[in-house]
Amino acid sequence: MQIIESIINKNNFSDNQSALQKICFNKLKVNPLPNKKSEIWRMASKPKLESFLDFTFSNDFHNPIFPEHLETQNILRIIIGENNEINIKKNNYVIKSLEEQHIVNLIKQKITNSDTSQNWSDLLNHYLTNKTNILGLNISGETVPDIEIISNSKTNLFNSKTLVINIEKNTEVNITQINLGDENCALSESSYLFIGKNSSVNHGIISYGQKKSYFINSLNVFQEKNSVYNLGSLQFKFNFARLEIDIEQIEGNAKTNIKGMQITSDNEQISTYAKIKFNGPNGYLNQLNKSLAKDRSHSVFEGLIIVPQIAQKTDASQLSRNLLLSDYAKIDTKPQLEIIADDVKCMHGATISQLNENELFYMRSRGLTLEQASKLQLRSYYQEIISFLPISKERWDLLALLLQNKR
Repeated sequence: MQIIESIINKNNFSDNQSALQKICFNKLKVNPLPNKKSEIWRMASKPKLESFLDFTFSNDFHNPIFPEHLETQNILRIIIGENNEINIKKNNYVIKSLEEQHIVNLIKQKITNSDTSQNWSDLLNHYLTNKTNILGLNISGETVPDIEIISNSKTNLFNSKTLVINIEKNTEVNITQINLGDENCALSESSYLFIGKNSSVNHGIISYGQKKSYFINSLNVFQEKNSVYNLGSLQFKFNFARLEIDIEQIEGNAKTNIKGMQITSDNEQISTYAKIKFNGPNGYLNQLNKSLAKDRSHSVFEGLIIVPQIAQKTDASQLSRNLLLSDYAKIDTKPQLEIIADDVKCMHGATISQLNENELFYMRSRGLTLEQASKLQLRSYYQEIISFLPISKERWDLLALLLQNKR
């Protein structure tokens, strides 16, 4: 494992370390690999994790390849590592780059006193990422254009990216992150969203790779009072991928809505880990996670809702709905509640099923083939998540990508 060996041996990565990199280095050198005793790493495939860490590391910029039909009209597209100096001032909104020290200070708050086993992904990412692959944005205004942020890696290389977005109070914005993996590559990303009072954010994370691509994505969100955060996520076509979601309602009195899905085939493993913590009263959460697994693949979802004593009147629900399309595929799902407060409304549940045989029979009796009938059912299953993403069908045509048979 080239990257871990470099950390242990303290080679060229450490020649010009920043203060942030030194913090991460010291933590990683003690615990160079995630602790398998940690709940969020217990299910991770060790061979796939080792493969993720075995690529040649590169901080160079690699221009991603986009679908030919993709339009940029009315979209502010930013590719991390291409140009991180942004200063847009209009009558109704402002988007500008954050100062480097401000970015570092925000990240240090999260990782300095953190448990290595819980924040290993961020520690690795920040140790490896240089300043050219760190994007920091400050956003304010009520008519902010849709923002699309691209992260990507190149064949045979390991790339790391960091995104920090500060959203000021009374701001409304749609942000879509597109994470692209070339064939046989690795990508690591850490994202931080700080959402101000009375602000509303629609956030989409779309991650898809090619054969033998690997991806670890850590998302950290901090919500102030009366903010609304809507997150839609989609992961597919990675040999190994995991999305780690950590959301904190700083004082309660905020709303969080999450709809996510991971799709696996062949022998892939894709996971979602979500932790939502309420640090004040009157918080709201509605979370739905879907998994679809076929062939010999493995899908994992673990969710944790934390409601301490101070978080009275919390209303939170977490549902895991899963489709198993093979006798050899595997789905592990574990929604959890950790409740100390006594005046709350919280619920969680999980289901695992297969395509509805009665519906398939009905559609086939009306002239559809089995393949056509199956795709029609899957279309409905996918659409609930895709429609929640802040992105139009014309841009990426996600449904077509999901329904196609070719890998």
